[in-house]
Amino acid sequence: MPPASQTAASSADLAASLAESSPHPRALHAPSPGATATLIHDLRELFKLKVVSLVLVTGWGGFYLGSMQSGISTFQSGLLETLLGIGLVSAGAGALNQALERTTDARMKRTADRPLASGRWPLAAGILAGLCAIALGAVWLALHTNLLTVSLALLTAFVYVAVYTPLKRVTTMATFIGAFPGAMGPMLGWTAARGRIEWPAVALFAILFVWQFPHFMSIAWLYRDDYARAGIRMLPVVQPDGWSTVVEALFYAVLMIPVSLAPWRLGLTGVVYTVPAIALGLGYLAYTIRFARILRAQTEDESRMLARDLLKVSVLYLPLLFTTLMLCATAKA
Repeated sequence: MPPASQTAASSADLAASLAESSPHPRALHAPSPGATATLIHDLRELFKLKVVSLVLVTGWGGFYLGSMQSGISTFQSGLLETLLGIGLVSAGAGALNQALERTTDARMKRTADRPLASGRWPLAAGILAGLCAIALGAVWLALHTNLLTVSLALLTAFVYVAVYTPLKRVTTMATFIGAFPGAMGPMLGWTAARGRIEWPAVALFAILFVWQFPHFMSIAWLYRDDYARAGIRMLPVVQPDGWSTVVEALFYAVLMIPVSLAPWRLGLTGVVYTVPAIALGLGYLAYTIRFARILRAQTEDESRMLARDLLKVSVLYLPLLFTTLMLCATAKA
């Protein structure tokens, strides 16, 4: 009787032979569940799908409100096509942003696992993915919307990638510059529906522009050590006492209330919109005032909690406000 080791070896040889003779050998090389999950995670991170989802929500709002101004109380055809094009351009810009920031991302704990920063993806693949997504999105928008929307989408991607991204390592003004492309979602939706820039679209742009500052300041304070390690000149890094961070957040949180009422003043909504808009604005302001307690926080944990709470409220505020806008919108005859 052969020893157990020889029996095991023979079984292994037999299994290998059967595998080689199988009519479907490629099935043996299918990606493992872990590899598939990693790929999905990498694509989600590379294309910044969380950011893209915010752009799509506000783009949807802009398209819907623009459609209502055209005298249509339901969605015009072309909504899904518009959102797909905007999403592709936004995703491509996110990938190119990571290509430029792969070195700084690798120095920060919250971004070190991104596919380009971690080295799981080569730089060329990230750049190619970004350029292809932008090109595909631009062509798609050209086919289904208008040249104004295409031009604005490409300008948004350019400012985000080529202006805002490198400025982050040079000046705190990068946050202000970055708020322009960050506020373009509803403008793109509006121009796709209407074919022109109008004052109500500017009001929607202004809402998103102003909203970003308390939101950004909470993130900047929460991850100020990360930004410092990476050499990114966010306000809490340059002025670590926190006063300028709090003042900027409070200024824009106060400004948010009158700016959020601009759609009503311009006839986009009825007066009923003003009640929830003011209530939401006051809630946002209250959490920003609470955020000011970072100046006398006793521990780092308390400081981080205050910043994290403002961040959560800011993420809730925007979709709630846009939902209210859409529900209260009035159609023109």
